[in-house]
Formats: sequence, C-alpha cells, structure tokens
Amino acid sequence: MESNSKYHQLPILDGLELLDAKSHILDFPFHTHETFNIALILISTFNTKLSDKFLKAPVGTLSITNPKEVHATPCDKDLGNSFFTYYVSPEAIKTFNNGVEVFFEDKIIYDQQLFGEFYALSKNITHTNFEKRLSQVLKVLVEKYTSPMRFNFQTRNLFQEFINETTFEKFSLSKTAHQFGISKFKFLRLFKNETGLTPNHYILLKRIEKSKKMLKEGKPVFDVAIDCNFYDKSHFYKNFKRFTGVNPSEYQNAALLS
Repeated sequence: MESNSKYHQLPILDGLELLDAKSHILDFPFHTHETFNIALILISTFNTKLSDKFLKAPVGTLSITNPKEVHATPCDKDLGNSFFTYYVSPEAIKTFNNGVEVFFEDKIIYDQQLFGEFYALSKNITHTNFEKRLSQVLKVLVEKYTSPMRFNFQTRNLFQEFINETTFEKFSLSKTAHQFGISKFKFLRLFKNETGLTPNHYILLKRIEKSKKMLKEGKPVFDVAIDCNFYDKSHFYKNFKRFTGVNPSEYQNAALLS
C-alpha cells in the first residue's frame, strides 16, 4: 500500500501547517513539535504512545498533542491510517484564550460537531473565508477543552544547559557521560527521564528541525542533507518522512508556495 500524503503551509495564524495523510503505514517515532497538533481521524484507529500511556483514537474523533509533548504514532501496516492534522502555533492558540497559555489534558475528543467543522475546513483550505472560519472553530475548541495552565516539559536541572549549548553534530555518548562523571547507561536513563527521548532520537529530531528551516529558506535538498549530517540524500529522505509524513521536496515546495 502506497501512502499519498500532502503537506501544506499557509501564511495565516503564525504559519499554519497542514498534513493530509492518506493510507499512511510508516510509524512516527518518538518526537515532539513546537505546535499544537490537532488530528482528524479518518480511516483506522489512530494510536498514540505517550511517556506514561497508550491512547487509541477511533475514526471520527480529534487526537491532540501539546507543544513539546513527547509522543509516537504507530500506524496500521495493513489498512494504513488516514488523518488530517492542523499544526497550530502556541501563539495563535493563545489569541483564542485572551493571551493566556493553555493545555489539552484530554488527548482524544469526541465532539461530532467540531469534528465535522474541522473536516469541512480540511476540504476547503483555499477558500477565502478559511482563516476566519478556522479561527472560529479553534476558539470553540479552546474554550471547551483546554485548561488554563501550561504543562512543564522543561528538563529539570542536569541537562538543560548542556542541551542549550550543544550542537550534537559530533555527539559521543561515552565522552558525554564521562563529562558528567557518570556511566553511559546512567546517562541514557537520566536523559530519557528528563527529556522523554533517547539521546539518539533527540539528536535526530534536532537535525530534522534544522533541515526544515533550511528547506524553507530554499536551500537545495542535497545541500541540506549534507549540512544536517545525513549520510546521503536517501538517508535524509527516509528519516525526514518518518518524522513529518512527507519527503523533503514536498515539504519545501509547500513551504515556498506559502
């Protein structure tokens, strides 16, 4: 079964991104986003792994993750998963709550009316009233289903400065563990406890995020792959699609058209 996913970026709501995924069978590994992810589940139950739970979102529901919330999405290898995701910036969401940050405690929302409105919008993203109507629907979603709080995803103490100052381009587990005066096994355990990700996954995600910025700037895909320390173009394509659902060229084309 071949996936037929399309990515869109629109110059509204602080850079709205959209993923129209059809028959997607490639698992999304543990990762995070800087945005709120609002996914409409269209075909096959949508599975989400969090650090402390495993959630199942049936067809016709909304599946939501908060910014910086570590999650993974295993996909159905037989039927594939079809879903439409709105990636909405925290700043945009705040405007629908009088400038106050919010958090979705409920990750799966059963609301037939809201689902129907989001679905109708997903079929009309080029309509002149799209931004206005989407803003109205997002405002209702925020008012009905968010908490006036911000979940704390920041690392505690040990790795915060290290993460902020390290480029990870020449990361060595053994050398880094020695730098902290602990074994590499303890380093792995503590790092995952504090970030929700293994060092390898964290580094790969940082490289993907760097590559997205470069693609948006119009840099050649091959140059981006090399600059972001991927072995070759094929290795870059494979990993980029694992995390985003589309290949780098599709992502770049949509970003440059926005």
